[in-house]
Amino acid sequence: MLRLLIPLLLPLSAWGSDAANPGIPAGTYLQATLALALIIGLLFGTAWLARKLSGGKGFGQGGMKIVGGVALGPRERIVLVEVGETWLVIGIVPGQIRTLHQLPKGTPLEAESAPGSTEAPFAQWLKSIKERQNNA
Repeated sequence: MLRLLIPLLLPLSAWGSDAANPGIPAGTYLQATLALALIIGLLFGTAWLARKLSGGKGFGQGGMKIVGGVALGPRERIVLVEVGETWLVIGIVPGQIRTLHQLPKGTPLEAESAPGSTEAPFAQWLKSIKERQNNA
């Protein structure tokens, strides 16, 4: 009976030998590197094109520029923002932003200050504007 089973074991020994794994050719690495370079190039090209189409401005600026500002407290500020040909005086407090005043672009920020004053020019200018509004 054992003699009948021995021929069945012979093919199993042939299957048990390891086949040699073919190596990865160098062309495959070159192809993957070139594909990666192409994708990165397309990414940078798309970013450059988007910047050119938006007029060279960074995303999110929208034609606004902060001219000056002063902190009134730890979380309260007054900011002068340039929007086109208009300057907006904006009050910022937690949970609220409000336009306080509008004036034409280029209104002088310099105000007459007392000798030895340590206030910033914007703070002096804002104080003089408020005094003029209160007197009017």
